[in-house]
Amino acid sequence: MLSGGKAERSNGAAVTEEHEAEKTDPACRSNPLGNYIWDDVPDATKWADCVHCGLCLEACPTYQETGEEQNSPRGRVYLIKSVAEGKIDLDEAFADPVYNCLDCRACETACPANVQVGGLIEEARGQINQSMPLSGISGTFKKTVLNQLFPHKKRMDKLGGLMRFYQNSGLQKAARKTGILNVMPDHLKDMEATLPKAGKPVLGNYPDVIPAEGKTKGRVAILTGCVMDVMFNDVNKSTVRVLTHNGFEVGLPPDQGCCGALHIHAGERDSGKQLAKKNIEAFKDYDKILVNAAGCGCALQEYDELFRNDPEILPFAKEFSEKIEDITKFLYDNDFKRPHSEVNTTVTYHDACHLAHGQGVRSEPRQILNDIPGVEMVDLPDADRCCGSAGIYNLTHPEMAGKLLDRKIDDMPENINMISMGNPGCMLQIAMGVQKYGRNEKVVHTVQLLDWAYEKDKQKMHEYEL
Repeated sequence: MLSGGKAERSNGAAVTEEHEAEKTDPACRSNPLGNYIWDDVPDATKWADCVHCGLCLEACPTYQETGEEQNSPRGRVYLIKSVAEGKIDLDEAFADPVYNCLDCRACETACPANVQVGGLIEEARGQINQSMPLSGISGTFKKTVLNQLFPHKKRMDKLGGLMRFYQNSGLQKAARKTGILNVMPDHLKDMEATLPKAGKPVLGNYPDVIPAEGKTKGRVAILTGCVMDVMFNDVNKSTVRVLTHNGFEVGLPPDQGCCGALHIHAGERDSGKQLAKKNIEAFKDYDKILVNAAGCGCALQEYDELFRNDPEILPFAKEFSEKIEDITKFLYDNDFKRPHSEVNTTVTYHDACHLAHGQGVRSEPRQILNDIPGVEMVDLPDADRCCGSAGIYNLTHPEMAGKLLDRKIDDMPENINMISMGNPGCMLQIAMGVQKYGRNEKVVHTVQLLDWAYEKDKQKMHEYEL
């Protein structure tokens, strides 16, 4: 677990003697602050406006489940501030509640003072990650998956090829039939059961520039993502088709890479910064960069926050962050073509945390769905409560993630055909819940529904021309 049981960390007490020496060495730190011992410390201005009013409590999924103050936004802010004031140490008692946080930002929506709890959590995790490196299974996961797999496109492409072989060769059917998957933990077995059909990635298989259909309205670039382009490349393909149909030339910069969101969430801030620098350079020739994954979009919009203490990179990070926009907001704001053909289906919409709370995008995807003929929208209660995916939270905290998923599925209205959303992690998590409870809804990305409506329009036009 990234929250780390005590056996999972190489130093479960406070700070090692080596770190104590570094703490007193000015060369090791440019901004000393209490018991934080590394650069890139939590920003004191973020907690300065917190008056511990408690309005965040009922918005916090982990507090709702546990009722524990340390697992509330208010409690976590107090702990982070206390380390800065030298009142508590960087130890397990501090690390657990910080890593138990979903980083869903629901507290930020509820907070009247706009306290940036998400940023504080990520900065605190960076300190914990440096002070108490993970060992065991969790340490291996971070080293291999986060740092040796996601940042490397060729390796991700090979993983996608292995997934396609596993799914298409009969191995998947054999593995399920023989019961060999039963050796896996339940949550991993559930994930395997709901893996989307892998296809070839967009990046590297599509041209670097894809022309618009008809008159060109503008020029945009798409972040294809790492996991997105391997596991949900059908969403990327829908995104390209929808944009070109709406008159936009689409750029796919070949040097783009993983956005670093999962690294930043996990406390791997140095890795996140390296990935951010790569993307800032890759997209420098574009004025608008569109993202169809909520978590990625939120991270990209906060590159300037990531580099707030780096005066050399900060201006470029700010310029880059201002270019980022969610695909649904962009389409809505640019008067997307309303489809004419009916997609007769009943849909409910789930707000991905980093889209609703992180980017403030709520009405635009709903309006797009409402503008598709034949789509009947049904409200989802507490639509913006976290489903438990939260990056890799469902891997590192399966018990809590499972409880939140149960609540999400319990809220799902009856007699719907589809559940729409704007984030791949949510899509996989909610698909697990649909299967677990024997439901039949299809889990889709909002852009996919629009793409299907356009495809029906084109088929009708083709029939008319014939």
